[in-house]
Amino acid sequence: MSDRFSAGGRTPALGTWIKLDTTASVEIMAGAGFDFVVIDLEHAPLGLDTAARMISLALAARLVPLVRVPGHDTATIGRVLDAGAGGILVPHVDTPEQARRVVAATRFPPLGERGAGGTSRAGRWGLLPRTEYVRVGNEDVLCIPQLESAAAFEAAPDILAVPGVDAVFLGAGDLSLSLGAGPDDDHVRELLAAGRAAAAAAGKPCGAAAATADAAVRAAGLGHEFVVVGNDATMLARTAHGLVGSVRDGLNP
Repeated sequence: MSDRFSAGGRTPALGTWIKLDTTASVEIMAGAGFDFVVIDLEHAPLGLDTAARMISLALAARLVPLVRVPGHDTATIGRVLDAGAGGILVPHVDTPEQARRVVAATRFPPLGERGAGGTSRAGRWGLLPRTEYVRVGNEDVLCIPQLESAAAFEAAPDILAVPGVDAVFLGAGDLSLSLGAGPDDDHVRELLAAGRAAAAAAGKPCGAAAATADAAVRAAGLGHEFVVVGNDATMLARTAHGLVGSVRDGLNP
């Protein structure tokens, strides 16, 4: 990803979610100066064909394209990676066994079970030597489980110890929902802190989502090495609402 995307980095890599069905969002985020985008196949109505076009544009703009896959499906993970994604975020990884299955879908043999698709973008349409195609898949592509339940946070040290897990992403929203608590609940905060501590002990980057700039700064202050702040849909909605409100206020002082 970015040279700042490393455990113990002083400045976190900054990304945003892509949820709108337009490649223009990726181009706009590249121009804004983000380090990476996360194309969201879990919580947005985006298809693999759209994701592939977004990945292509991100790579051309020197923006790291990550993809949040909708689940643990091996075929989907393989197709996303062959489309050229720099890595995947995988929701609801609750156990080391699930982490091992996700890693197996991400890595080529003997490290995993990913099938060879060297005629894809990831293989430069068949022009990349097989050894380099395999090396990139096994060494450079990021496999990032999302910890989103109390069970996942309790198993965090073991999940982080799975070979091939490169980082973790802490899903505070689903964690608080699963506990029937608010995001500022003490137990939620304790589990999030434990997740960060487990990542630090494992020497692996830890990421988080932030809705606002202030929240992103707070997340960085807590030690997160990468932060996903905002998303294209809410940015558009917020700006549109603010613009209309300002005009109407001006017309009706």
